[in-house]
Amino acid sequence: MNILVLGSQGQVGWELARSLLPLGQVTALGRQEVDLSNPDALRQAVRASEPDLIVNAAAYTAVDKAETDESMAMAVNGIAPGILAEEAKRHKALLIHYSTDYVFDGMSPRPYLETDPANPQSAYGRSKLAGEEAIAATGCDHLILRTSWVYGARGHNFMRTVLRLARERESLRIVADQTGAPTWSRWIADATAHIARQAIGRQSVQEFNSGTYHLACVDQTTWHGFANAIVDEYRKLHPGSALAVKSIEPIATADYPLPAKRPANSRLDGGKLAVDYAITSPHWRHALHLCMADIQ
Repeated sequence: MNILVLGSQGQVGWELARSLLPLGQVTALGRQEVDLSNPDALRQAVRASEPDLIVNAAAYTAVDKAETDESMAMAVNGIAPGILAEEAKRHKALLIHYSTDYVFDGMSPRPYLETDPANPQSAYGRSKLAGEEAIAATGCDHLILRTSWVYGARGHNFMRTVLRLARERESLRIVADQTGAPTWSRWIADATAHIARQAIGRQSVQEFNSGTYHLACVDQTTWHGFANAIVDEYRKLHPGSALAVKSIEPIATADYPLPAKRPANSRLDGGKLAVDYAITSPHWRHALHLCMADIQ
């Protein structure tokens, strides 16, 4: 089986190259190899790989920059997924695409279900929803996996930022009124491989159904709680470590204004994925322990 992974230098894309290897021949392309904002180059890259499975982990993720650069965010997050879907249909391939909790308004009092109405509040969220809709409109075989609060050993993410700041500063101020479940990039990749193997099998016997699923760790915390857990975990793994941080102060979203509105509630209900693909989501704290132990 030929597998094409896009976004190979990102947090999830880098892990996918390893996780998908048992399923077939993996071609992993990053920003240097293919420009998702260039439709012709994207089509050419897909056709050159002759894929049976396309996994799109590439995205425009500069959430705040997107507020003033929505056209580029839409090109990468909204238009490119539709082109990938067209090519997937052309090759009779399965497309797996990642989306986000930002497609919701964040006002729900409970974790979001796949059937809850989308209502994005930011340019980034609008562009990601446009990508979902473009994929569905083609009628290709596809799975859209929404996730949230992604972190990992590589790339720019909250965990790595907190560790850097904890080495440099005695006091941190972290938002405490946004709720979600931190989700480890390696678990996302491993779960994707498990899902892909089943989906390809169902395709082969014409029992596959396209759909949207929520893929995130279970339970919940705030960014402030996550920051405390990161520092605590680091100190457990590195007794006597020289972290400078002595206090982590909880603040409100209003105390740290940013151009793009963040969802107050980013929790995603993974029950549908558990039923359809037997995916057991780990507790976010356990996944954090495994990630940081792996880094050590």
